[in-house]
Amino acid sequence: MRKTIGLLPVTALCLVLTACGGSVPLQAAEPVTHTFAEVSVHDPAIVQGDDGEYYIFGSHLAVAKTSDLMNWEYVNQGVKNQNDVIPDVYHQMEEAFEWSHSNTFWAPDVVQLRSGKYAMYYCNCQGDAPISCLGLALSYNIDGPYENQGILLKSGMEASVPDEDGDLYQATTDPNAVDPVVFYDAEGRLWMIYGSYSGGIFVKEMDPDTGLPLEPGYGKKLLGGNHLRIEAPYILYNEETGYYYMFLSFGGLDSDGGYNIRVCRSETPDGPYYDSMGNDMIDCKGPANSTFSDVTAQQYGTKLMGGYKFLWQEGESGEDRKGYLSPGHNSCLYDEESGKYFIIYHTRFEKSGEEHQVRVHQMFFNDDGWPVIAPYRYTGETIGAYDDSEVVGSYKWIDHGREITPEMQTSCNVELKKNGKITGDVTGTWSRSGDHDITLEVDGKTYSGVLLRQWDEDGQKDVMTFTAVCAETGTAIWGSGLAALDSKGVE
Repeated sequence: MRKTIGLLPVTALCLVLTACGGSVPLQAAEPVTHTFAEVSVHDPAIVQGDDGEYYIFGSHLAVAKTSDLMNWEYVNQGVKNQNDVIPDVYHQMEEAFEWSHSNTFWAPDVVQLRSGKYAMYYCNCQGDAPISCLGLALSYNIDGPYENQGILLKSGMEASVPDEDGDLYQATTDPNAVDPVVFYDAEGRLWMIYGSYSGGIFVKEMDPDTGLPLEPGYGKKLLGGNHLRIEAPYILYNEETGYYYMFLSFGGLDSDGGYNIRVCRSETPDGPYYDSMGNDMIDCKGPANSTFSDVTAQQYGTKLMGGYKFLWQEGESGEDRKGYLSPGHNSCLYDEESGKYFIIYHTRFEKSGEEHQVRVHQMFFNDDGWPVIAPYRYTGETIGAYDDSEVVGSYKWIDHGREITPEMQTSCNVELKKNGKITGDVTGTWSRSGDHDITLEVDGKTYSGVLLRQWDEDGQKDVMTFTAVCAETGTAIWGSGLAALDSKGVE
């Protein structure tokens, strides 16, 4: 599905507030058009191929590619023998399907090994029980054909994998062997992180040449236990900050499941990982004899985004807009050529059932070294140096909070005053530093982030936005300007 959105010229009759408090005609903006070709790839794991294209691999053998992170095309959809990614898949993966009592795949990951081959880490699971397996397939080409190398890990109530005490698999403490993500550390060592619900998230070191584990067993536990609803780990290393960032999805993936994206970080790839409040994530586990204790889980992890909606305001385009529900199971990308960071995730939408699509947003790191996510999807924008005249004005404000909740966080209205005051539904102060850094003080809490000129897809206009995180509370706020910016970025 291709969607084209255009920005009509704003007439010179439109009046906007200036920094002096008066009003002047807004110069006509040059028309802007962005196109988006949408795909439904659940649990998108991104990797760049030798051809320069970006590929995402998701559940149910859904694969898509793009050159601009906006317009996607399918490489494959669905598990079927006649496909080019894993040909004769039901025969190749017979053991995995049989073990997991399943006929489909869950979230995979693909990485290029030191040998030059592409390694696909696939997983299969019964779904309503942690009877799962995780395996490896190799290809000389990123889009296949992949050849199965066999199962690496198994978990399940029938498992014959004894622990160090000789006991069999225990779901409350041992991992569900799904959701693999493989990454290189700063020294070139290869690691796999994996797990969903059940006993938590685990990490293992792998052979960078073969893609196989260096040691037997499940590896080292990083967090979770007693079936906390935490899954979809993803690791991103930032050379500038020196931290490994582990992104996680808390809650349930359904439209009413409250899926939300959180982050913690470590100075070493195998932990320990801490959130911005100082919590050691190894302590993030459910109470004994509990299941799905969201009240426990939501105390951990710095929450970057959950379900949200920028409400329509009179005079804007896009009155019939849909909020985002249960965004999650993300991957991340650092593009060396542009120096940009991106977060890639799937999301569901208000009043759309379980329909889901892929979204890509730019991501930045604030003065505290924590990631912040741009409020709107990526349209090729680059962060710049902004003047006060571009920043002062009225905004829609979203506080993502800490809760695991199916409810969308909806916007309220604030104004960033020239004198550094925040007025409206939220009150406090704001200040700028450098070209685009912003600090907001609200209710005694300090939010650190960045300003970014972005395309408001629903409002069909360029606006100033801000995104910031409070390290003390582990919460994120977003702002979206009400007034359109002209071609020169002046309100």
